[in-house]
Amino acid sequence: MAQVLEFRLPDLGEGLTEAEIVRWLVQVGDVVAVDQPVVEVETAKALVDVPCPYGGVVTARFGEEGTELPVGAPLLTVAVGAPVATGAAEALPEPGSGTSGQKSEGSGNVLVGYGTSEAPARRRRVRPEQRAAAAANGRPVVPEVVEGPVPVISPLVRRLARQNGLDLRELTGSGPEGLILRADVEYALRAAEAQARPAPVPAAIPDATLAPARTAGGLRTPLKGIRGAVADKLSRSRREIPDATCWVDADATELMRARTAMNAAGGPKISLLALLARICTAALARYPELNSTVDMEAREVVQLDQVHLGFAAQTGRGLVVPVVRDAHARDAEALSAEFTRLTEAARDGRLTPADLTGGTFTLNNYGVFGVDGSTPIINHPEAAMLGVGRIVPKPWVHEGELAVRQVVQLSLTFDHRVCDGGTAGGFLRYVADCVEQPAVLLRTL
Repeated sequence: MAQVLEFRLPDLGEGLTEAEIVRWLVQVGDVVAVDQPVVEVETAKALVDVPCPYGGVVTARFGEEGTELPVGAPLLTVAVGAPVATGAAEALPEPGSGTSGQKSEGSGNVLVGYGTSEAPARRRRVRPEQRAAAAANGRPVVPEVVEGPVPVISPLVRRLARQNGLDLRELTGSGPEGLILRADVEYALRAAEAQARPAPVPAAIPDATLAPARTAGGLRTPLKGIRGAVADKLSRSRREIPDATCWVDADATELMRARTAMNAAGGPKISLLALLARICTAALARYPELNSTVDMEAREVVQLDQVHLGFAAQTGRGLVVPVVRDAHARDAEALSAEFTRLTEAARDGRLTPADLTGGTFTLNNYGVFGVDGSTPIINHPEAAMLGVGRIVPKPWVHEGELAVRQVVQLSLTFDHRVCDGGTAGGFLRYVADCVEQPAVLLRTL
């Protein structure tokens, strides 16, 4: 006899509380498999395919395309074990076909609060003391079987594990109450010498609800989607962060010559943004106070070990800030390749929430808009942002004589709670010295 199960909009992580239905991927009456994407939703951060943890026949959908739903609202219902039309039966999982002898209507990789079956899944946990003892004795770690569902909130984490053949039942989550986080999956993949490559998110579909509407009082544009998320973040930054800005003009002639020489040597092309990023990470190593965040509840400044470098990118959907993970560990060539990948994904609307979160410092090249200077707003909860203006020929005193040089204005906006002006000025001066004399960077590596 068929059992009708309700699938609710899961918590997509990163503090998101609602999502908008962009496109249904299934119809009522369709047969779906476990973990098959059933709906495409748009959050304030990106487009996401939501997989259903049940296998069966779709009996109802809740919400039309363009409808905004809160987390936990019903998405659809699935009849598990229902008879299906000839030719479609192979899409339904057979009851009792799981390897453990239990029913397998659900994936087991459930969302917290939304179980996939009445019978709890069996999962294996490796305790820290087991791992340490095994490592000391040179023996493999044997996971302990634990009853209960796999604690996973984000479908992105589940998809990342599934795409790389990783069994979430073998992981111990580092989140609250053993919650499995994306970092846990990435750590497991690195340990297995695998590369985690999340599937691209489809390009954005124009949303009529975001179109400006002309009224008697003027043109009104809804602050929704990415535009709304940007508005909220910038307002919070201005409200919470006591920021200050310092700036300096720098002669970028030698940096431009160095880039030309590097690219003339053959191999992958090095972008100017990548060179500036390399200078940034070197400067942050000398002035780590600026790679921080402020925990006001604990009244602490938290200095971060890794540099996850955000960079501002203007797209047809608005301003986004993709993040280059572990930028401090990348050379100019690797940075250039990652900037290119993320920029293309941003323009195509393929950035995932993971690509847009977790930054610790932002590099903002507003010179592409043809302006010299700016006082940028800090990307909350970071502590600083380096702004780079356009590089243009200007009269400059060089070696005691007036000459035409390639000049750029650099500006640093910083959170005055994490450091004083001396630290900020030292950081900016070091960046300017590296721009003017790239050999300075080589001497300090």
